[in-house]
Amino acid sequence: NTHNLVKEIKKKTSLKPAAHLTCIGSTQAEIEKIAEDYWEAGIRDIVALRGDKPKQKKPFSNDFRYATDLIALLKKKFDFNITVSAYPEMHPDSLSLEQEYDVLKKKIDLGACKAITQFFFESNFFIDFIDGAIKRGINIPIVPGILPVTNCKKTIEFAKKMNCNMPKSLLKMFEGLDSDPDTRKLVAATIVYDQCQTLISEGIEDFHFYTLNRADLSFAICHILGLRTLKD
Repeated sequence: NTHNLVKEIKKKTSLKPAAHLTCIGSTQAEIEKIAEDYWEAGIRDIVALRGDKPKQKKPFSNDFRYATDLIALLKKKFDFNITVSAYPEMHPDSLSLEQEYDVLKKKIDLGACKAITQFFFESNFFIDFIDGAIKRGINIPIVPGILPVTNCKKTIEFAKKMNCNMPKSLLKMFEGLDSDPDTRKLVAATIVYDQCQTLISEGIEDFHFYTLNRADLSFAICHILGLRTLKD
């Protein structure tokens, strides 16, 4: 399971893993147990998320309604380094962009020290979001979430669900490639390279890649951007 995998990474490698922890539908006791397990294993970094609401109508725990509830509990129990989510194009549940900033401020007040954004395909949304954050006194690092597109149909569905705009120019690049995964990967790498270069030109130095179990593509993109594996 994921909990054991994170602990194995911590134990057997020199990497610094961050455990993703969602809270919706979980009880306070369950979350406390998981947090204690991570802390005892030496895990100090948590990505604290609400998670998707259960689709089934059967009753579930209401101990946590928002990610802020999770952050408050984690910081009360242990001094984790907490990373949170941010939404340059607004979370589907949000009523305005101003609400996004208000929620992010609350997360910071509760102890969040870094944010990772939902994926986006138009860099101006991220750049404008950062400018707005700075103007509002939000000064924690906000890392852009980058999604290499490997399955266009699924990505379109996910993007619509998460209120993420996909430019027509991007969609056009994938036309006719439904049965050609190799070419799709080449196109995806090109798109992400251009996106990252645009952000680098704006002074962005850190990126979070949503690999979706396709680490090979993200690895190739990182290589193209100049990141090299250190050899002993």
